[in-house]
Amino acid sequence: MADGQGKGQAFLDKFAEISGRIGSEVHLRSLRDAFATIMPLYIGAGIAVLINNVVFPLFLSDQALANAQYWGNALTQGTLSVSAILLCAVVGYRHAHNMVIALASLFVTLPQGVEVTVEESGAIQLTGGLFSTGNTGTSGLFAAIIIGLLATELFIKLANVDRLKINLGEGVPPAVADSFNVMIPMLLTISVFGLVATVLHVGFGTDVPTLIKTFVQAPLQSLNSNIWGVVIIYTFANLLFCLGIHQSAISGVLAEPMLTILITENMDAFASGGFAAIQPDHFMNMQIVNTFGLIGGSGCTLCLLIATFLFSKNKTSKTVGSLALGPGIFNINEPVIYGYPIVYNLPLMIPFVLVPDLFMIITYFATVAGLVNPCVVMVPWTTPVFISGFLATAGDFRAVILQVILVALGVAIYLPFMKVHERVMAKQAEEAALEAA
Repeated sequence: MADGQGKGQAFLDKFAEISGRIGSEVHLRSLRDAFATIMPLYIGAGIAVLINNVVFPLFLSDQALANAQYWGNALTQGTLSVSAILLCAVVGYRHAHNMVIALASLFVTLPQGVEVTVEESGAIQLTGGLFSTGNTGTSGLFAAIIIGLLATELFIKLANVDRLKINLGEGVPPAVADSFNVMIPMLLTISVFGLVATVLHVGFGTDVPTLIKTFVQAPLQSLNSNIWGVVIIYTFANLLFCLGIHQSAISGVLAEPMLTILITENMDAFASGGFAAIQPDHFMNMQIVNTFGLIGGSGCTLCLLIATFLFSKNKTSKTVGSLALGPGIFNINEPVIYGYPIVYNLPLMIPFVLVPDLFMIITYFATVAGLVNPCVVMVPWTTPVFISGFLATAGDFRAVILQVILVALGVAIYLPFMKVHERVMAKQAEEAALEAA
């Protein structure tokens, strides 16, 4: 038995070590931090989309509605329509503290013209001096990520070559000296991307963003928009949290970036065409995870707190629960995870891992069946339950009812495991008392 426990612990330790390495990988960490940096802009865009398409139409119409919606359109134009540019710049800064080279490389690879339809004749002509929001907006996010990371990585390699540095000597302002030190690496970097863009355009009639969308973005998007792929990722992520390592070490780098892209594309589509414009392969997105899959935070621990207040007779559990309830309402649950505790607590680890999976599966298929609206608004992850469901689905009361059902189901699932946990605690207390005596 001891040998089996030792092997099990060794496996968990190895799993935690590998997961920690994944979470600390420099490129993935840069990507995660970049999304965290621009997240407030996405949330602001979501609020603008919600007000434009749900609030204003309640009391305005015709030209008055169009005039009011100019405000929301301006916000989405400055966020969603240029989100690829913003993300590329922040990725470059997070990875190499150089957003200039990332941005320049991105624009070097973009097509130098946009095909437009002439209204009178219906003919299609190539117009220069324009960039398509298909490349600068939400659908261009993945290309922006890859180009931003590749450009800064190449720049870092070249900048470390001493022969490529230009030394102006002493007495030169630091900013000027630094700019000359990296001038040749920057020129070489954008030249490489320019050469690639030229070869693709002249030889194959395509461009870098198009290739990335076709051969990289589409397969990854199909994986992350698949409910079972997301469930597998979050199963391992929440199991990792039970071992004391934050779940974002896995989900934050393997799932959240792509799921965030899907919800931003949903916001963009909803702003222009309403729910009819939402594609079925975008039903699974980051907002389903935050709003329905992580009620009260990782593991849906708000359900545990409710079970504790309603059914627990353990004074310690109730004390921890009373301290954790305030943060838990806003989906901050570290006090529960480390104070209850859930970490290395086998009875509570089981529902902590399984309940979020079940909630995401139920919500996804409810969306597919048309029982609730798709999530089309990105709301802050700290938004309390019930309010979050209503806002994320653009005012669908059915989403609130679904959250009520999920919370009740979560309480029912957590309850027997909580009882087992309390029996274990009581037995440990008795053993401690005997040892003290």
